[in-house]
Amino acid sequence: MPLPSLTSLADEARIALDTVADRATGLWSPSVRLGVTGLSRAGKTVFISALVHNLVHGGRLPLFEAQASGRIAKAYLEHQPDDAVPRFQYEDHIADLVDKRIWPASTRAISELRLTVEYESASAFGRMFSRGRLSLDIVDYPGEWLLDLPLIGKSFETFSREAMELAELPVREEVSRPWRQLAASVDPDAAADEMLARRLFDSFSAYLAACKEDARALSTLPPGRFLMPGDLEGSPALTFAPLANLSEGRARPGSMRAMMERRYEAYKTHVIKPFFREHIARLDRQIVLVDAMQAINAGAPAVADLERALTEILACFRPGRGSLLTGLVSRRIDRILIAATKADHIHHESHDRLQAIVRRLADRAIARADFSGAAVEVVAMAAVRATREGTATRGRETLPVIIGSPLAGETIGEDTFDGETETAIFPGDLPESPAAFFRKDVAPTSGDPAIRFVRFRPPKLERTAEGVTLSLPHIRLDRALQFLLGDQLA
Repeated sequence: MPLPSLTSLADEARIALDTVADRATGLWSPSVRLGVTGLSRAGKTVFISALVHNLVHGGRLPLFEAQASGRIAKAYLEHQPDDAVPRFQYEDHIADLVDKRIWPASTRAISELRLTVEYESASAFGRMFSRGRLSLDIVDYPGEWLLDLPLIGKSFETFSREAMELAELPVREEVSRPWRQLAASVDPDAAADEMLARRLFDSFSAYLAACKEDARALSTLPPGRFLMPGDLEGSPALTFAPLANLSEGRARPGSMRAMMERRYEAYKTHVIKPFFREHIARLDRQIVLVDAMQAINAGAPAVADLERALTEILACFRPGRGSLLTGLVSRRIDRILIAATKADHIHHESHDRLQAIVRRLADRAIARADFSGAAVEVVAMAAVRATREGTATRGRETLPVIIGSPLAGETIGEDTFDGETETAIFPGDLPESPAAFFRKDVAPTSGDPAIRFVRFRPPKLERTAEGVTLSLPHIRLDRALQFLLGDQLA
């Protein structure tokens, strides 16, 4: 969908005013707004916590030039500029990771955090002036909410038709059946019925929730607020659902269809558009976290659905390079990083293959962003490394393994882990060609014994001889930081 349809002239005017205000403030206090998103359990909270922890505590970041060369004097948290946006609870999340060794709760709503970095310029000319200072405003939001943005350009009739088509796919047919049967029994031209509307919403939401479970691991599940309603839970703007048997022409006043259409339009007006205008349109940089492991575990249909979701997500950004003049009234995202998370769940020999799978997933969307002038990169990473690597002998064969503590309840074959015992696991090898995951006749499924992906507990942090806790270990977090921020700290 073309980006201009996401906003009206009035929306663009408000975006321009917000941008002018931000730029005016930035003359005295330069800042970069970094959007962090991904679908649920992709690791957004962990990524932000690890980023801040490593910068504040001087972590090992050899590929992040400003840190590796010693030019960063200090990094520290400050009050965020947006008082109406909840603060990202960094301290609580670090306590979970470091002290309790549990993964923080998933992102359920938008939040923000400001990290300020004081640094020395890399150029002699820059060092003639005062020490550089950059504020990084990190905006954390659920990727499911981005999947709502294409709805702005769709009528209720189109939304209903597409929802039904998705629900009839083989991977969704069973779990969607109760909702489809209920929807088929509704006469759209009958008088509006509040209790029936509630039943339709509950049934449709239950179907979406079932699609999200590990066994299916599907990603394309709009409307996003149906699974993450926040403070809108129970409001009329969220109490609607797609309808079947829609005829051509306008809805009869007072009918079920008229009520559903009105609430659908209210959802777009009061939920989706403000989210885009107030947050997405104000971003400078963006990272999209992708949990390809979960989709691979679930099989080919989940991989195909992840590709569909990722394409829709990336199509919602405003990529490109703004000029000095246009940049005063309009922000563009000039760098987009697509990060395949949980690279610590496989041996490093498969990292390039994981990265190739995610690049294949995003090929169409990346081509679109490149055409618009944004720099796009793909990386396989783990913001917090929960495992280490080793070898194990099986007969005469030496196998590369990963070593860590699987979460309680995780299973491989007949083995169930208790969450405490450290275990060496041979996860298997990803295929050399990513095409294997996009061909239904050969794509691995969750029953494939050659591939074993389990989730691990956060690691025990090392301590120095003086008892100081070291920063969180990672895989390629430094490469991600260099791409997203390296030029800003030059």
